[in-house]
Amino acid sequence: MPTPANAHFAQTLISWYGRHKRSLPWRDTTNPYYIWLSEVVLQQTRVAQGQPYYERFVAAYPTVQDLAAAPQDEVLRLWQGLGYYSRARNMHHTAQLVAEKYRGQFPDKYEELIKLKGVGSYTAAAIAAFAFKEKVAVLDGNVFRVLARVFGISDDIAVPASRKIFQKLADELVPADEPDTYNQAIMEFGAIQCTPLMPDCLFCPLQQSCFAFNHGMVQELPVKSKAKAARPRFFHYIVFELNGSFYLRKRLEGDIWQGLYDFYLYESESKDLPEAQLLQELQEAGIPVQEAQLQPPAKDYKHVLSHQKITARFYRIKLKYPLKDEVLTETRLAPYNVEKIEALPKPVLISSYLKDAKILVYL
Repeated sequence: MPTPANAHFAQTLISWYGRHKRSLPWRDTTNPYYIWLSEVVLQQTRVAQGQPYYERFVAAYPTVQDLAAAPQDEVLRLWQGLGYYSRARNMHHTAQLVAEKYRGQFPDKYEELIKLKGVGSYTAAAIAAFAFKEKVAVLDGNVFRVLARVFGISDDIAVPASRKIFQKLADELVPADEPDTYNQAIMEFGAIQCTPLMPDCLFCPLQQSCFAFNHGMVQELPVKSKAKAARPRFFHYIVFELNGSFYLRKRLEGDIWQGLYDFYLYESESKDLPEAQLLQELQEAGIPVQEAQLQPPAKDYKHVLSHQKITARFYRIKLKYPLKDEVLTETRLAPYNVEKIEALPKPVLISSYLKDAKILVYL
């Protein structure tokens, strides 16, 4: 396989990076906590979307001890809207582990960093390289793309076995004297020069040695098999209201949005659900509701996750009396006034409804 010399490849990218890099707050520090925080926030997230969250977390929790001491609900509330909430829970757990087991100091070696919960090979390499200048290669989607195109690698990047091929090459290319700058450079190069759909090949410093450019395969590389189609889910939320308070519950493990708050939920196989079926469900749950009390949904709410496509409807019910204790125990519902609801961590879909229904006008 024809390849450019390692040193030339690395130096070309470092030189390009010096001229074109974006000014981002986590690049102005070698503090492993800030680097780790930025990597967690930016996983599967665009920089423009993730940067305000990073700045929000740094302001709220300037040290790993501050994050460790925060209540999880508060952390999830700050994370709200970014999605992939398991990242926030793992981040909180890792902060507590670092604060307690490591006395607030992140491990300074890749092999130790990767043992932390929620810290995979990519994040461990980023912290090791950026904070401690360890000679390890960071391998993210941008790096996969650059390596596949420049070196003509046609192995499917969605297949786990292919990672070893890319990782071996990536490790060989890292210069021992500048692992931090080089890794930032190749990631930035993939982000703004060698982009997925419209790479700037005309002004690319690697054009002459790029396999994809010279073989007319820029749009074919990298090879990535399509992910499975997102499965549809249909949520029917019952919004119980009593004297200005609303009943919500905290979602449990084993499904999406763990630790976030939503309303009483009935999930069906289809979008359309007869009101009689919904009323029967409530009766079986010990909640006697008359048809006249059930306000039909005003519209459908749609929310797309990486693996699920959710359609939700909200049915508002004004109660005359509080729900019985046994119902609250069985359903895990609890009444919250508007001020408390505003402070709870909620899925975006729930926040959207609360705003539309003018329950929370400031969201």
